[in-house]
Amino acid sequence: MHKNCYCGPLFCPQISLHHRICLVSQLLPSIKDPPLPTFSFFSLFIPHKAFVSPLVDKMANAASGMAVDDQCKLKFLELKAKRNYRFIVFKIHEQQVVVDKLGGPDETYEDFTAALPVNECRYAVFDFDFTTDENCQKSKIFFIAWSPDTSRVRSKMVYASSKDRFKRELDGIQVELQATDPSEMSFDIIKARAI
Repeated sequence: MHKNCYCGPLFCPQISLHHRICLVSQLLPSIKDPPLPTFSFFSLFIPHKAFVSPLVDKMANAASGMAVDDQCKLKFLELKAKRNYRFIVFKIHEQQVVVDKLGGPDETYEDFTAALPVNECRYAVFDFDFTTDENCQKSKIFFIAWSPDTSRVRSKMVYASSKDRFKRELDGIQVELQATDPSEMSFDIIKARAI
């Protein structure tokens, strides 16, 4: 256990699985009232929510094999707060999600769809402006997982398995859309999902 860690030897994220098994085998006969709710023997090996920290989140990113470049979060914040961009396209490059393309604030939805490759997977965010039936101007930020049928199977699997973790890094996503074909993310579909 790390000397500055207060979470206990069974829940410390810095303890290896082997050491946890040894600890459990020594402690199991004497455990009467476990310190935290446990539902099975194996739940002793999973860090409790109370002890999850940014370090653990980074460890989870590493465990999924995918890191997120800081520029992804910075550019997304600029899109959300300053509205410097209409869209951002992200790609996975060398086990890391990086910014692929940026669309200026004057670019259209057609410019955005043209920025997505025909036969490669991508993640993207699009800031969609629209007018409600009550004549109010609003906008919603879409997260789009683009996985065309013509892309490689391995690429589809990598993008699908990393999507939720990457999306959690972008705080402020309002609508999620998955598309394998341009018809699944047409302007009419976007508009219908926004209202």
